[in-house]
Formats: sequence, C-alpha cells, structure tokens
Amino acid sequence: MRHTLTSLAAAAVLTFAGGASAWTLKEAAAPYKGTTIKAIFLDRPGYAAAQKLIPQFEQETGIKVTWEVIPYESSRERQVLNFASQGGEVDVALVDVVWIGEFASNGWLVPINKFTSDPKLADPELNLKGFFPILLESFGTWNKEVYGLPFDNYSGLMFYNKCMLEEAGFKEPPKTWDELLNTYGPKLTKPEKNQYAFALQSRRGETQSADSFMRVLWPFGGSLLNDKFRSNLMSAESQKGLEFRQQLMKYMPPGIVDYDHAEAVNALAQGNVAMITEWSAFYSTLMDPTKSKVKDCLAITTEPAGPAGLKPALGGFSLAVSSQSPAAKQAASWLLIQWLTSAKMAVPYIEAGGVSGRVDAYKGLEDKYQFVKPMVASWQGGVPDYRPRFPEWASITEIVAEWGTRIMLNEVSVKDGAAAIGQRMEAVLQEAGYYEGKKPLLK
Repeated sequence: MRHTLTSLAAAAVLTFAGGASAWTLKEAAAPYKGTTIKAIFLDRPGYAAAQKLIPQFEQETGIKVTWEVIPYESSRERQVLNFASQGGEVDVALVDVVWIGEFASNGWLVPINKFTSDPKLADPELNLKGFFPILLESFGTWNKEVYGLPFDNYSGLMFYNKCMLEEAGFKEPPKTWDELLNTYGPKLTKPEKNQYAFALQSRRGETQSADSFMRVLWPFGGSLLNDKFRSNLMSAESQKGLEFRQQLMKYMPPGIVDYDHAEAVNALAQGNVAMITEWSAFYSTLMDPTKSKVKDCLAITTEPAGPAGLKPALGGFSLAVSSQSPAAKQAASWLLIQWLTSAKMAVPYIEAGGVSGRVDAYKGLEDKYQFVKPMVASWQGGVPDYRPRFPEWASITEIVAEWGTRIMLNEVSVKDGAAAIGQRMEAVLQEAGYYEGKKPLLK
C-alpha cells in the first residue's frame, strides 16, 4: 500500500517536472469560471472551518461552491440515494472511512489519477506523501486506488476536566481503562450533584456501533471479525471489553444510551462529567467560551490503554469527486478538494477550527493547541481498520447498533447479544460471498 502511494506521488512529481513553477490555481480554474458545484457537509467544526475558507477559493477561481449541511446519521443515505438514482446532485462527495468500499466499488467516485495525471489540473505541490499514511490509506484508498483526499479526520482522545480531577485528589488522568473504572469512577461520580466520571456517546446508529461498541473491543484485544471474516465477538478478549462497558455504565449519566456526540461534549462542557473519549474535532467546541464552562479546566490526552495497549478510535472522512457529475464540475470539484486539503491551506484550516490530515501542519502547534500532541501520537500508532471498510458495513452497523443498544439496556446479556450480532453479521457476509472463495478486499 505504501509502495503504491509512494509511486503515485513520484509519478506526480515527474509529470510536473520542468513546468511546476508555471502552475497557478487561478489559471487552472479559468476554463471553469462560473461553474457551480455542490458539496455535502456536516454540522461539525471542520465543515464550519471549510465554509470560512471557501470564499477565498471562490474569489480566486470564479467557481461557485454550494453545500448542503446534513446530520451525520442521514449523510450516507442522502448520497447513496442520489448516486443510485443517477441524481447528479452531489459533485463533492463526503466519504466516511466505512463508506469508501461501498462508494468506490459501485463506481460512484472518480480515482484521483484522472486529475493528478493532468498537468493543467494538478498542483505540483499536491504531495500525497505529506498526508499521515494512516489517513490516506484508510479514508481515501480502496483496492490500491486513491479516490479521495483526507478531510476532517479524527483520532479518539480523552478530554477531561482537570479541575474536577484535582478536587477528587487526582493529579493526572487515568492511563488505563482499568484505572478509569476502579479508581477514578467511584470518586468522580456524585449523582446527587448530577456529576459523573465519564460519558460514552452511545446513541443507536453509527454512534453506538463505532463510538461505543467498537471502542471497547480493540483495547482489550478483541475485534469484530477474525482474519477469516467470522465473528470474533465470542472471544475472551471481546467479551471482556463488552463486559467492561457494562460495568463502566454505573459511572455514566442516566440515559447514556441516548447520548450522541453533542450530548457527550455538552456534558463535559457544562461540568456534568469529568471525562469523555471523543473525536479530536470537538476541541474547538470545548474551547469556545460561549459553549463551554470548562475552557480553563480543559485538558487532553490519549485514550486510556487497555490490556492490548493503546488502541485509539480512528474516524474521519475524505472528499472525493462524483463520477456522475459533468466533466466541468468534476474538474472544478477536484480543484476545490485539492486546494482545501493542500499543505498551503492546512494551518489556516486548523486555525479556523478544522483538523488537517497534513503531517507538517502540526509542527510548532503543540503548545498552541492541546489536542495536537495526543492526536499525532494516536495517528502514528492507531488502528488502521478500526472499523471494517468493506461495502457490507452499511448493513452490519445496523445490526451492531441494535444489539449493542440492547446489551447496554440489559435487555440481553453480553454473551447473548454478541452471539446474536455474530450470527446476523455472518449471514450478511455469507450472502455477499465472503465464505465462498471471494477474497476480502479491505485496502
């Protein structure tokens, strides 16, 4: 995989040798001046940051950029319905790490090679090697082909209220999940004051399956699937992780199964919980004095380690060009994606509240932004396939979300719930042909 990306980058450099200094965004965009393109955005800090920067792109290129802001839970369905119906309404596709297989294998995305091989469209300073390898491989690449560039990428981090911890006698946050449960949990939980040690966003949907259920598998040595694509949820390690989550619930707010990201972040921001494990993108929200009461008490570290070590959550998106858009809109969309994720715009994007996927963007920012150091450490040693990226994830996540919620509500035991997920998950994979000689493609 890394060899493939290196070759792509080298090819790009060779393509532009001799004429690199002549390329400008304005000249590249001249044939597409007056073109209007549409993107799919979420109501999250990284997209608000992009919206602040886009007028600069429009002024320089004459390309008009519009966007539709959609709740995350509806964003995949919105795009799939558009692609499946040949609607042509989306030019800049938003691709979650677990959608790349579905979108790419259905031919809905244009491989970036179409643009990087065209010296009129490709910025000679594109530098694919400038992205964190785990991000370009996980979010933008499928079956050794690059389809999108990393945008709004996350690492799971521990955000905590250091003032609450100090009042409880702790000088530092828990280093392990076991410490959080057995040492920090009891001292930080005071239901009579509506204060709890921890909040784990767990609302039914992708939040339950990815942000809650999967988060407790990897650190304990478990996983959703084994290397044969059979369920691994009945393994001792996976069972231990899921049982741990049940035990930790006694130190979480009532109704935690209805907490999405907004509720978890707000609980920390209002001083109702001492710690959350959340995406790095929410740093700007928690540092906003109009939204957070704990700005001066906020501190950040890596997620706690489990028996299997530090295995943080990995999440985020890439921006890709829709294959159903006309040629002019495809070219204009590529110019926007290339510019918005470029090394030149990386620091402005961070300063506007976004999270860049560029390695060099964070040099010198460790002291200015607390999230930088733990996030970079997580990306350097994270879990590449934190969630399976194959096309069948769309069906499997619904199964995990349903039964994961039922487990948390004690409607079924951990063992019975895990068995139910495994049975239904394997039925999906059986129908897809994974057990009949088809080689699973995760890269």
